[in-house]
Amino acid sequence: MPKSEVNEITEKTIKKGGILAKLYFDMQSEKKEDLQPLMTDLANNRLLKSPGVIYCFGAINEPISLGDRYSTSAELTVLVKNLGALIAIAFNFAPAGVEVLEPKGRYELTTSELQSILIDLSQTSLEYSSYILSRVMKKEDYEKIQAEIKSREELGKRFMKKEEQ
Repeated sequence: MPKSEVNEITEKTIKKGGILAKLYFDMQSEKKEDLQPLMTDLANNRLLKSPGVIYCFGAINEPISLGDRYSTSAELTVLVKNLGALIAIAFNFAPAGVEVLEPKGRYELTTSELQSILIDLSQTSLEYSSYILSRVMKKEDYEKIQAEIKSREELGKRFMKKEEQ
């Protein structure tokens, strides 16, 4: 994609609530040759295909030796549709750092956008909690909590419908 086309897409997306950010990742392994393919997969197959990502590009550094392990890092520039997409990336991929490049200054949200982000965060938190609990609880206790989570999910859906009306 020509640079002018990238700039045009970036400007249009930012005007509509998009965010351009630099994400910093690090990765370690006992095998030096595993690191760059894993980091490439993170960028090209996982991050780039995440909901709300418009584009992603960057550089992966050569692995360095840490004695019995190797380490590499990457600086990836990502354009996302909105704050919710960037929060999901931070939550799901846990970058070592996030630097917002655009917009500069203030970022405004509508109340419904903020509510949507908060509900998505709540749902993601529930999913992670459920995953962890499924590994440590007795089956009957876990099933009880699953029923409570399902009930809470239905209540959340009703709130969202009410808000849309």
